[in-house]
Parts: sequence; C-alpha cells; structure tokens
Amino acid sequence: MQIARSLTELESLTGPSVVTIGNFDGVHCGHRTVIASVIARAKELGIRSAAITFDPHPAHILHDGPKLPLITPLPEKLALLAATGLDLVLVLPFDADLRLWSAHQFAQRVLAQALHAVEVHEGETFRFGHNAQADITDLSHLGQELGFTVHAFHPVILRGAAVSSSRIRKLIAAGDVSHARALLGRPVSILSTPASGRGYGTLYAVPTINLAPYPELLPANGVYITTLTVGAPTPHPSSSHSSTETPRTFRGVTNAGNRPTFGADSFAVETHLLDFEPIALTESTPLELTFLHRLRAEQRFDSPEALRAQIGLDVRHTQRFFALADALQAPLA
Repeated sequence: MQIARSLTELESLTGPSVVTIGNFDGVHCGHRTVIASVIARAKELGIRSAAITFDPHPAHILHDGPKLPLITPLPEKLALLAATGLDLVLVLPFDADLRLWSAHQFAQRVLAQALHAVEVHEGETFRFGHNAQADITDLSHLGQELGFTVHAFHPVILRGAAVSSSRIRKLIAAGDVSHARALLGRPVSILSTPASGRGYGTLYAVPTINLAPYPELLPANGVYITTLTVGAPTPHPSSSHSSTETPRTFRGVTNAGNRPTFGADSFAVETHLLDFEPIALTESTPLELTFLHRLRAEQRFDSPEALRAQIGLDVRHTQRFFALADALQAPLA
C-alpha cells in the first residue's frame, strides 16, 4: 500500500480512483464495510482504491480540553488499513490551514485534482468542510460539478446501535473489552514496549512485565485476561523499531491501575505471564497486549496476603477461560 503524507506527493499521480474519507480510528467493522466496497469497485473498474485520513485527529485541533485518546494511533491505523488491501492512503496534516477549507475547496483540491476520484463511498452521516458545513447530499452535488459519483452507506448496526469509533471508545473506557471486540471485529490491543528502569537484560527470567507509559486509550482500571506478544511484528507507535526475534505469545493476567493496596498512586499496566519461559527482552522490544475479558474492577485489599489470594483466584479463572477456549478451539485474536 502506498502512503502519501501531502498533496505534493500526489502531483505525479495519474489515473482515476475510488475513494473514501474518514478518521478511521479503530478501523472497525463499519469502516471496513465501506473500504471493502471501495476496493471491490476499484477492482471492477480496473483503477486505484484510496482512502483519505488525517493526522492529528481533527478533534485534537478543533476542541479544547483533554486530548481525545485514540483506539489506534497512526502507525497501527495504517497497518490495519494496509491489511484491507487498499492501494493508497493519503494522510493529510490536519492543521490551521486545512481546518478552514470549505467543502468545495476540499472536494476540488483533494478528490478531483489530487486523486482524480470517479466515485466516493461514505457513510450517510459523513460531514466535511469548515465547521462541518457539508453533508453527504452536498458531497453528491459537488460530485456532479467535479466529475465523481457518491455512494452512501447506512451505518452498520450491531447489538442494537450503530458501530462508531465514539461508541467503541466508551466501551473500552468502561472496561467492556468483550463488547468492543464485537464492534471492532478483533480484540482490543495496544502496542508498547517494556517499562524502563526495571532491569531488563539479554535474557529476562521473571514472569511479570510492565508496559511503558501509554498515551492513548486504555481499558478502565481493572484485571483482565490477556495475551502478550513479545517481539510483536506490528508497527510500534513511537518508533520504527522492528524485532529480529521470532514473536512469542504468552497467556496472562493483566492489572491496569494504581495498585491501591500499596498506598501511593503508582499507575501501571502489569502482566503476569502464565506459560512463561525466559525470553530475550530489552527496553525497546515491541510488545502487543491483547485484552480478551475483564475479570474484575481494581480494588484495595487489607493486606498483601489478601491481594495474593485474589491474584490466585484471578489466575485460576484465567486458566479456565483458556482451557474452555482450547476445548472449543475458539480463536483468541
């Protein structure tokens, strides 16, 4: 998949495209429905399939207050988009200039002139242009002027409501990773590295790994059944590092939270690996933590002994979960 990060990079682009536009945070099953139609139609016409997305997420520029945490930071989003089979993704910098473009400017400069769009496929709630001034009907009218047709899609409905990135964010933030999985079409996962300063060396022989601080969306504080892939081949959000080791996936129990039993606030994402064996691990080793099921909320215990007893119960629940998955041959990811 070709990735372009400015309109300048597309100046030599020739030939028509079938296009879709969106933030694509999570690249969920609703996004993939539209993308699949773009790819199928492009193949039918023998032309390019393309998607347009933005970096940073427009909400980071348009709204004051806390930064919107992302389901999939840009490197992961691009990897997921590449897996769909798209030919091209244009990542437009969403800056003070682009935010002021009218709908007509965007359609003319990006869709017509840069990508030579002949068809644009969008969800029926799509809005664009300065202050979200234009909707799918306006896009159709612009297409009549600029030479492309518009195909609108109804939202994908799952569990009684439309699939959307905002709905998935709320589920993950509430710890409902099982429900979020259904909407994403894959488990909730994050890419990170081991926490620094914890004595990781050439051979790591302790079955507990803490993740480095993660700036994007994490499930609610609590205890989860997880898998941890060490040497994950997928892109890391903050570097181009790739592992030369064969990736290893371990089953585990993960606590995400402040560890209140030990007093002072000390947030960590800490995973106890159930089927652990010594592994090569450094502070730059890519890790992919996948959340499969929430066991319980985080809680304070009267003593470390009471905490250890609860951890024992958590481990037994996790072992039963994986035993049942194995018996049913259910895919974990």
